[in-house]
This record gives sequence, C-alpha cells and structure tokens, in this order.
Amino acid sequence: MRRSRKVKILATIGPASSEEAMLRKLFEAGADVFRINMSHADHDLMRTLIGRIRSVEAAVGRPIGILADIQGPKLRVGKFTNGKETLAVGQTFRLDDSQEPGDSTRVYLPHPEILTSVEPGHRLLIDDGKLELRAVKTDGHSIECVVVAGTSISDKKGVSLPDTELPVGALTEKDRADLDAVLAAGVDWVALSFIQRPEDLAEARKIARGRALIMSKIEKPQAVARLSEIMDLSDALMVARGDLGVEMPLEAVPGIQKQITRAARRAGKPVVVATQMLESMISAPVPTRAEVSDVATAVFEGADAIMLSAESAAGAYPVEAVSTMSRIAEQVERDPTYPDIINAQRSAPEATGADAISLAAREIAETLKLSAIVTYTASGATGLRAARERPQVPIIALSPILNTARRLSLVWGTHCVVSPDAVDLDDMVNRACRIAHEERFGTEGDRIIITAGVPLRTPGSTNMLRIANID
Repeated sequence: MRRSRKVKILATIGPASSEEAMLRKLFEAGADVFRINMSHADHDLMRTLIGRIRSVEAAVGRPIGILADIQGPKLRVGKFTNGKETLAVGQTFRLDDSQEPGDSTRVYLPHPEILTSVEPGHRLLIDDGKLELRAVKTDGHSIECVVVAGTSISDKKGVSLPDTELPVGALTEKDRADLDAVLAAGVDWVALSFIQRPEDLAEARKIARGRALIMSKIEKPQAVARLSEIMDLSDALMVARGDLGVEMPLEAVPGIQKQITRAARRAGKPVVVATQMLESMISAPVPTRAEVSDVATAVFEGADAIMLSAESAAGAYPVEAVSTMSRIAEQVERDPTYPDIINAQRSAPEATGADAISLAAREIAETLKLSAIVTYTASGATGLRAARERPQVPIIALSPILNTARRLSLVWGTHCVVSPDAVDLDDMVNRACRIAHEERFGTEGDRIIITAGVPLRTPGSTNMLRIANID
C-alpha cells in the first residue's frame, strides 16, 4: 500500500480508536503513525495498544510508527472549600504553601518551585488562560497577585507560567516510570512535554539510550527563545499549538508555527504540526472551512506530519477525520502552486557528502523525470537527508532494520520498505528496481535513481548515485 501524498498523518489513539479493527480502519484511511498519550494511558493499556498496532502492521505488511507522548509536569492549584470561587478584576488573590482549602482570597499551590521562581510582574494563567493573574509581591512561600482578566477559579485548574523559567527538569517521577515502560514496550518515538531548555532533554536521552528517537514539543515561550539549541539535541520537533496559544498571544502562534517548521526543515529534522487541526470533527462529520485551510497551510509549509488529537482519540468520527485530513493533503500537493512554495523554502545543503548526494539525486530525478529516488539507509539518516530536499518524486527508503523503517514512517515523502542488505552493487541495483516495481512506483522501462554508501553496510557513508532502468 502506498500513499498518494508526501506529508504524513499522526493519529492519536483513545476510547474511540483503541480496538484493533478500528486501528486497521484508521491506517487504511491514511494514518501513518499512531500516538499514545501517556496522560490518559496506564502501562497495561499502553502495552495492549502497542500489541494491537503491531498486529495491524503485520496484517497490512507496512511499517507503522508509534509515538508515546510523555505527560510532563502538570502544574495545578489546590482545592476550594466551595469547589469554585468568583473573583473580580482588580482584586488581590494569593497563591501560597498553606494546604488549607481555598476561598475568594487565596488557594494552595502545591509547587514550591513556582513559589520560589515567580517574580513581581510575571503572569500566571489559570485554566488555559481563562483567568490571568499578575504577581505583585513574592516571598518564597506565597505569591500575591492582582486579577487582570477572568472572574472564576475552581478546583485543580492548571497553571501556566509564560514569563517564568522553573528550575526543574521536564520529567516527573510519573514520566520516568512511563518512559521506562514505553521504551521496554518498543515505541519508535517519545515526545517530551513542556520543554523549557536544552538541558531538559539530557535525562530523557540518557534513559532512552537510542532505543527510541526524541521529539521535543515546543509549547512554551522559553522553548521558542532557545529553539536552535533545543533542536540540536532533538530528533524531531512538534508545534504544540494548544499550550503555545495559552502562554503566548494567540496572534503570535501562526508566525511561530512557520518559524519552527522552517527551522526544522533547514536542520533536516522532522516537524509535526499539532492541536485543533480538525477540532470540529470531534462531533461533526465534516470540518469547518477554516480548519481545512489550517491543515492546508501546514502542508504548504512543508511539515513532515500533521496530527489529530481528540478527533481520532475520542471523537464520533475518527475514520472520517483521518480520511478528510488525507484528502486535504492530497489536494494541496496536487495544487500547481505547491511545488513553487516548497522549492522557495528549500535551504542550501550542508557541506557533507550525504547532503551533496541528496541534492544531486533530487536535481537529477526532477530533471530527468525519474520515477523515484531509492535510498539505502540503515540508521535512517540518509532517508532524512533525502526528505530534507523535498523532491517532487517519491522517496523509497530501503532498510534492513524494521525499527528504522518505523521511525521513517513519520518523515515527509518516505515510503519505507524493510529489505535485507544487498550483497553487492549489482544486487543493490536489482533489488531497488524490483522493489520500485513491486511497490508501484514504476513500470518496465521507467528509471529510478539510487543512493547508497560504498562499501556497503557502512553507516554514514552515503557517497554513490546510480541511475537504473526498471526491467
């Protein structure tokens, strides 16, 4: 089965989509990678879901990627005597370390790191920004605030801190346990939430030890400010627009999305655009026109993948949401303006052999109108460099390693096939031509271009181009 589009679709699994039969339908509708949200899945459920995905993978004969989304630190206020309180703009309100139930003047904040880090003038956004407080005085045990906007607060609402960098890592004890569990279960990607600084990635990388690739979710202003440093230590990025839209002005989010997408493309690292892409399809069989435009914008921008959250996890129309997203992407990629927009955003290659080969392969393939670029890749790095070029022709990534093929299922334009290593150059060419024909990328008489490393089976040695005829 081959897709008729280059952008990939990442579908979140939830109550509406956890059964194996539904997972099969979602894959057939267009899902390339499945996301397990560890905020809602315990370890037993996570292992069950992975087993079902692998069963679907075996049935369809295509590598399917699995991403585990680690919850990250959830900052919440305590409880109130009445469960909820009404506040007035301009009044003072205190967050403190007293565990007594809250009232209309104060509430318990069970996070000492916030109490010691917030400074006068910093904003505290409660309940996804519905209530905005501004700190006026702090002493390490309490934060006296003034209410800037909003009129109510209730039990256990979340706290966002757009102006404050907390001196804690991105992993909680729950996250460490979840990370150990998902790595042992064999996920391909791990997404880290609420990254603030590059150091936040160090612990996760140490735990992962290469067993899964690390995706940094960019959802805080601190992460945007240090994007290049975070990207250097990440294997991929996610534009997590939900929390970005809480902690930063809503009108800034589209520009930040473009900034992150283009930076990731320059670096040759996958980038996912996420949150509320087809939100109305949680309860409606068709999206709004604005949502269609939003999905199209991400595709025009050259994102590697676009993500469905509640639409596929808990909505009433999970299959329709995936198929709708796939149709939108296919239509965008057929649009006559699409190649020009993609080409205009292409970055110059880095001074490496792999980038030079990938650039040459794209230019030759497009000039000669070849059927496909076939790249042999053990680690996936060559596949990534080929995708960085955003060629107009398909990329067939051949790897002897199933895990590599699964990881590349997130990457723009790559059709991944698990194939044993070639034994020599002739076998390499014959194998590439045969697979291109079998996977319906070309017929007899068509030509492909092959990239590989010589000597064979030497990681990071991509140094060869070969044009071959499909016999």
